[in-house]
Amino acid sequence: MAIILKEPSRTFSEYLLIPGYTSENCVPENVSLKTPLVKFKKGEEPALSLNIPMVSAIMQSVSGPDLACALAREGGVSFIFGSQSIASQAKMVAKVKQTKAGFVPSDSNISPENTLADVLALKEKTGHATMAVTENGQEDGKLVGIVTSRDYRVSRMDRSTKVKEFMTPYEKLIVGKADISLSEANDIIWEHKLNQLPIVDEDQHLVAFVFRKDYESHKDHPLELLDNQKRYIVGAGINTRDYEKRVPALIEAGADVLCIDSSEGYSCWQANTIKWIRDNYGDSVKVGAGNVVDGDGFRFLADAGADFIKIGIGGGSICITREQKGIGRGQATATLDVAKARDEYYKETGVYVPICSDGGIVHDYHITLALAFGADFVMLGRYFARFKEAPNKLVSVNGNYMKEYWGEGSARARNWQRYDVGGDAKMSFVEGVDSYVPYAGSLKENVSLTLSKVRHTMCNCGCLSIPELQKNAKVTLVSSTSIVEGGAHDVVVRDQNFDAREK
Repeated sequence: MAIILKEPSRTFSEYLLIPGYTSENCVPENVSLKTPLVKFKKGEEPALSLNIPMVSAIMQSVSGPDLACALAREGGVSFIFGSQSIASQAKMVAKVKQTKAGFVPSDSNISPENTLADVLALKEKTGHATMAVTENGQEDGKLVGIVTSRDYRVSRMDRSTKVKEFMTPYEKLIVGKADISLSEANDIIWEHKLNQLPIVDEDQHLVAFVFRKDYESHKDHPLELLDNQKRYIVGAGINTRDYEKRVPALIEAGADVLCIDSSEGYSCWQANTIKWIRDNYGDSVKVGAGNVVDGDGFRFLADAGADFIKIGIGGGSICITREQKGIGRGQATATLDVAKARDEYYKETGVYVPICSDGGIVHDYHITLALAFGADFVMLGRYFARFKEAPNKLVSVNGNYMKEYWGEGSARARNWQRYDVGGDAKMSFVEGVDSYVPYAGSLKENVSLTLSKVRHTMCNCGCLSIPELQKNAKVTLVSSTSIVEGGAHDVVVRDQNFDAREK
């Protein structure tokens, strides 16, 4: 007979936090959102921590290099999607690692033989007005000049004019050497009244640009997540099939942390993958695993050696695993159960294995609830897919700006390697949909607003850190009627479409 769990499977929307005592010291600017990313022993510090409890999902429509840099600037980590060739994924990881704080690799490269028309087309494609002119038009070519919007006037020049005729040649450029610090680069920029400073190596290859505006921006990101070489921290997704080839390439590219991307993690295939990594790299390579929804799944992956464990099956906005297979669990219940197992494991072994709530986040306050329920951080897909830095396409749908958003289990992603079904078996049905999400603008503005809400709520609960919230938060179940009561009700909400006339 099947084991029937009596506890209902609940979602975050079924709970509210109850305020606690707020002291004079309990103000948002005093709240620390720092949280461990990987496991650590009692009395020790984790090898990797997050400055904010947010990571981006391992998805084609979410985690590309631009979003990885933007999120690292705010203190979180992106996991570059693995549903692509090994070489392509490694290149994306390398691009992030080549981006020191304030140093921007060029993704706009052109040759001297290209034309003004090519320059305008490239500007339209990338949105960047500064272009590196290299001998071969590729990023690995020797730098021979740069082109900015100051070098040409579209209204007065023939579009067939070659780049070499209007570019600023290398001999007229002021450049910085590859080992220059950001502060030194900024001094040169201000001394010579430059908008950008090309950074070149000893063979005259472009390493990066330092822009005047980005130096100021760098100072505005006190929570930047950097390695010991001042490069952004970045993660990468792997699967349980080609890991023997993919992992070495990602490590060579500079990935700081890996995560097995799977719809269900309580399997021998994940244990085998982790074992191979430990046998070949020891504990130097950090790897998360999942997803699981109960204590048994947590214990299995913790014993297998996972550095963090993801929670959630079927809770994502584009995931239809529950509809297709009938497996999963409400995200709130799953998080509570796994957190309990994590705490028991810590008491028994002295090893703290962070847990990540992946899916089920609809409103910003759900993040705070997930943390209160024991999650150390959350993984978000739909949330990040809305931003301009995400790699998905911006489109117009019925006059509204939207971004395309599709699941890794959808036919579009064709990420069949994420299904741990063993051997050469492939899925014959999908577990994700293809959709749109409303465009929301820049990552920084949205993340700042979300975290402001989290910090204020934590203060309402009398908590100044995530461990305090996990220990002291009081949570109550709410009825369906109470949920309605919590929003605007019994009024007509004014908006721009409502035409009210005074009588």
